[in-house]
Amino acid sequence: MLTNLLEQHKATIVAKWIQIVKDSYSSETARFLKAQNDPFSNPVGNTISTGLAALFELLLKGAEPDSARSLLDPVLRIRAIQSFTPSQATNFLFSLKTIIKEVLGNEIVKDKQSMDDWFILETKIDQLIRLGFDIYMECITKLYEIKATEMKKRTFSAFERAGLVKDNT
Repeated sequence: MLTNLLEQHKATIVAKWIQIVKDSYSSETARFLKAQNDPFSNPVGNTISTGLAALFELLLKGAEPDSARSLLDPVLRIRAIQSFTPSQATNFLFSLKTIIKEVLGNEIVKDKQSMDDWFILETKIDQLIRLGFDIYMECITKLYEIKATEMKKRTFSAFERAGLVKDNT
């Protein structure tokens, strides 16, 4: 049964998954994320590690991907702030399928039940990918709204100092 295999190899799968996310950063940042394990010195690395471990656990339990929003949001919010493109930001979600196939190899295709379980898991990962993309785009939209509001405030303030407008409050 696939769930048992995933449970047996959970540590390896999650470690590889975290590694892929950390490797997506510049070499200097990746080195720091990998070397520093203190959650206070490395909150980004801690957010990635704890978020992905919990996310994988949620998938093992068979939870619906929508329940993963609170786990995905912090990871994708960080990636949005760091100006990753949508494909760069969400690529780690796609890589989970590849990691599972690499770790489990031919174990997945040994029996019909495992294959059926794999198709169900693959569908859940696909749903997770779509959810991740939505979360990332929501974060980007919010960032642009914040930047636009800040720019309006600066422009109004500059015009006000120049005597070109008056505050009517």
